Amino acid sequence: MHFNQTNNYKRNILVVDDTPDNLRLLSAMLTAQGFEVRKALNGKMALTACQMVLPDVILLDINMPGMDGYEVCQQLKADEKTCEVPVIFISALDDVVDKVKAFDVGGVDYIAKPFHGAEVVLRIENQINLRLLQVKLQEKNFLLQQALDNLQASQVQQIQNEKMVALGQLVAGLAHEINNPISFIYGNLQYAGQYVEDLVNMIEVYQQEYPKPTPKIQAIAKDIDLNFMIKDLQNLISAMYRGSDRIREIVLALQHFSRHDEAEMKRVNIHEDIENTLVMLQHRLRETAERSAIIIVKDYGNLPLVTCYASELNQVFMHLLNNAIDAIEEGVENKSSTSYSLLSTPQIRIHTEVTDLNMVKIAIADNGLGIEESLRSRLFDPFFTTKPVGKGSGLGLSISYQIIVQKHRGNITCNSSVGKGAEFAIEIPIEQPEVLLQV
Repeated sequence: MHFNQTNNYKRNILVVDDTPDNLRLLSAMLTAQGFEVRKALNGKMALTACQMVLPDVILLDINMPGMDGYEVCQQLKADEKTCEVPVIFISALDDVVDKVKAFDVGGVDYIAKPFHGAEVVLRIENQINLRLLQVKLQEKNFLLQQALDNLQASQVQQIQNEKMVALGQLVAGLAHEINNPISFIYGNLQYAGQYVEDLVNMIEVYQQEYPKPTPKIQAIAKDIDLNFMIKDLQNLISAMYRGSDRIREIVLALQHFSRHDEAEMKRVNIHEDIENTLVMLQHRLRETAERSAIIIVKDYGNLPLVTCYASELNQVFMHLLNNAIDAIEEGVENKSSTSYSLLSTPQIRIHTEVTDLNMVKIAIADNGLGIEESLRSRLFDPFFTTKPVGKGSGLGLSISYQIIVQKHRGNITCNSSVGKGAEFAIEIPIEQPEVLLQV
């Protein structure tokens, strides 16, 4: 509640007393002092009056039929709308127990009857001034909290920007360094394969021309298992071809994932970006001593090209998939817990679709440990993490929130229950407003 501090504003005082003479006396006295006074003969009328117009201060009699002053005060304090209105109790009772109870139920002051007019006015003004100071303090606290939130958001954004620049530079350097030797190997494998084939043909011609080799040649052929070696050489060359191809695919996935030179918005194939991210995470999906391999179930819809910041969207996919893997591994570690029932096969399901609102939805669900309801509201706060010390910085989901909500004007949600896994769903527009304006 915010008080208007101009001189023209009359403070609104609600006087609650079941004795009409007391109401008239207080009303006349306070009106003469420049207050706007409303009157209520019982508790129910007082509660109704507060809902209609919020008073600045309430003068409340204790002994009233039906609902006494204590009950009225308790209901006022239980209501978010009226809980901060100062309540001054007035009573003919001057017992210490009554005063203590008055403060226990939320009263801020206590005046014993018979009262002096100057005392009542002074106590009312004191409470109004205190309330004004409280409001100012709340406003300052709000501004401080807002400044802290902005600072944390700026820190997260700065960390994200620095990480993306560093990642792009690292990937560009790695790709360049790896591409040179792998191109040399891949290019020369063709010649090596041809040379091997020529040598094998030469040996076969020798065997045809000299069907009875000397004992020395027979011994060497037996020692090196010549027939097996000739067959296996073909397999070796094919395996090296496949290995080189795989390295080239990984380097390409790295380049696509980081998109070092693609800071601007562009139209991209979301499914290709998800696939490139999965390539980056293959080492975490494989079977381990503690669990079987994590199965990726792809339920892809028919998506159009989506206008987005591709490298940053890839970061979101990376964070969400990493978190899903972490949840599954945490579930395996806590499989003895009665609240958790991991399926026989660890699984991550990726679902994509176009929604009725012309948005692209990407949902990533795991069958891991799940997230408690009390924690879900804080998941996207900067530096908040549910992971043990050293296992998480609390920035991944906060960065993802900034990328999806602030940069892409989309939304990100989490649906989870303990023991039943979690699903993170992101939605972004197919076309961003800035691009549409430029077109």
